[in-house]
Amino acid sequence: MPFYHRMGHIPNKRHVQFRKEDGSLFREQVMGTKGFSGNQSILYHHGAPTEIVKAEYLGSCSVEYEDDSVLGYRHFQTGAAPKKGDPVLGRTYVLGNDDILIAVSSPTEPMNYYYRNGDGDELLFVHYGTGKVESMFGTLRYRPGDYIVIPIGTIYRIVPDGDDTKFLVVETNSWISTPKRYRNEHGQLLEHSPFCERDIRLPETLETHTELGEFEVRSKTRGALHSHIYSHHPLDVVGWDGYLYPYIFNIADFEPITGRIHMPPPIHQTFEGHQFVVCSFVPRMYDYHPEAVPTPYFHSNVDSDEVLYYVEGNFMSRRGIEEGSITLHPSGIPHGPHPGTIEASLGKKETKELAVMVDTFRPLKVVKVAHTFEDKNYLYSWSHK
Repeated sequence: MPFYHRMGHIPNKRHVQFRKEDGSLFREQVMGTKGFSGNQSILYHHGAPTEIVKAEYLGSCSVEYEDDSVLGYRHFQTGAAPKKGDPVLGRTYVLGNDDILIAVSSPTEPMNYYYRNGDGDELLFVHYGTGKVESMFGTLRYRPGDYIVIPIGTIYRIVPDGDDTKFLVVETNSWISTPKRYRNEHGQLLEHSPFCERDIRLPETLETHTELGEFEVRSKTRGALHSHIYSHHPLDVVGWDGYLYPYIFNIADFEPITGRIHMPPPIHQTFEGHQFVVCSFVPRMYDYHPEAVPTPYFHSNVDSDEVLYYVEGNFMSRRGIEEGSITLHPSGIPHGPHPGTIEASLGKKETKELAVMVDTFRPLKVVKVAHTFEDKNYLYSWSHK
């Protein structure tokens, strides 16, 4: 995020002696991106973050994609996806390419370890459920509608309050940021941005653990999962400051931009990364030109694949869609509203739909396991027959 924050206790200067009450030194860790030229934070640990006492290769975590198939519109009913595992290892992957992986997660088990993604940032959208994310930067409470942004290399654990929790997960091989056109040269969100820094929720409390023993951190990187056992608790940070940390933005705080005639999807953009963007479709007033057509026009994705995750509400341009549906409209063929929805939208004043869109600028592939909850008839649902 483009603003400075600090928590806990830190020395007055960087890279100077910072001592505990017993006179020993805290261990300083610089955590930065883009080779020390991107955003970074400096953390102060009770123990060295390198004190590994045991390491184990847990195996490949690559996904298996389907074989080449006909180009067409796809619909995945993730309400039928299995509820399983913990919030990380229980993820069911649906789509992916070399830039991102898109999954859903409905955990049934607690995380008995901590986790870090060493390949890129993660974005977790909370469809339903409440709980907390415990991290080296502090604890964040989450609720339905939250986007949880977790930077690369962050050690964390998700602790749901109960059993009824569902996440939409976007794993990246890059960094997630706010859209460039909504920021000035200093990184501050501009007046015409649909949200601002006041809407961002930062870690609420910094819980410093000093326990010794054996603590597992599972690290995902290079297509594999690795186990590292540390001799001290991984969340032993006494203080930190900087521009790199996990944060939360709730989709209800996105203020939609409207116009006299239909506005294009970029007005809904909320985040961006390498070769993809994330947009928020929220309840909003319809276009107010007297002859406006509220539904989206037919359009061709000439250079991007469009993914929509339907959260709740009345999805005006689609038939047969349910909460938790994921649709994929690939580049190469046009897509648009279902028959009858254009006429039905005329004269309507507002929409109450809530959805998350991910547009990728390289083609997505379908993960084989997603076939088990795919609506095979969706491709032909535009037919009048």
